[in-house]
Amino acid sequence: MGLRTRRPRTLHALLGILLAAVLAGCTNDAVGAASTTGTTSTSATSTTAPPTTTTTTPSPTTSTATPLPTLRLVGLGDSVMSGAACGCQPFLAQYATMLAARDHRQVSPANLGEGGLTAPQLVDQLSEPGVAAEVASAGTVVVTIGANDLVPLVSTWSNGGCGSSCVKPAVAQMRTAVAQVLARINSLVPDSTQVLVTNYWNVFEDGDVADSKEGPGFADWSDGVTLAANAAICSEAQAAGDACVDLYHPFLGADGTRNPTPLLAEDGDHPDAAGHTLIAKALLSETPSPAT
Repeated sequence: MGLRTRRPRTLHALLGILLAAVLAGCTNDAVGAASTTGTTSTSATSTTAPPTTTTTTPSPTTSTATPLPTLRLVGLGDSVMSGAACGCQPFLAQYATMLAARDHRQVSPANLGEGGLTAPQLVDQLSEPGVAAEVASAGTVVVTIGANDLVPLVSTWSNGGCGSSCVKPAVAQMRTAVAQVLARINSLVPDSTQVLVTNYWNVFEDGDVADSKEGPGFADWSDGVTLAANAAICSEAQAAGDACVDLYHPFLGADGTRNPTPLLAEDGDHPDAAGHTLIAKALLSETPSPAT
């Protein structure tokens, strides 16, 4: 489907209130990738399964430089991270392949993403010995988390509305939990490890599915919630000394009005194959080549 005016910015007043509650900010830093496997559940988190790992080998090169060591990449987060609803190679695995080809090094990824995971649940996951050990071994960690913390707001909106007095406390609570996630990660890894935190194109369903299912007004409202959530996520990444990579504009265009349906799976909530490739490319573009 072509372009449409799906976010005419009728919520500027709400956004002003929401964004005043958070400090927006993203830094540019390096990013990581993960494996081809992941849960497709969108329900509450289950017990963490042992990660499936593979090693991506670079193409042969004629360079006489000392080969770079194998890079261990660990992905943490929700069903976007795990690749739910796509039936395709998740963005972390695609990113690992791109990184191996560009930097002529082996990349060993582990995808620990889980469907339905919230930020507080990720804090708990990071206390599990196996997960902590995986993170501690990483040269790069990628995090996508926070959207599921805000899911209860949808039913509130559907049952009469969810204005700033409804959204602000939920975003603030999510922000606190994201800060705890990043503090835990940074306590486990050496200073040389790169930590990348993504934001979202939408923390809820989007595109044609959302328009059909939720009706008029939802696109504007969800866009306002997403912008507030993204500001909170990126602000906490910056405060932790980590990087934040933008997924909002790659999916929605420079003005945020592009219909993202071609980049979404049939559920309207998760990326499809094209969406995962777009995310992988966004990560790669934020990653400097290693010093040689």
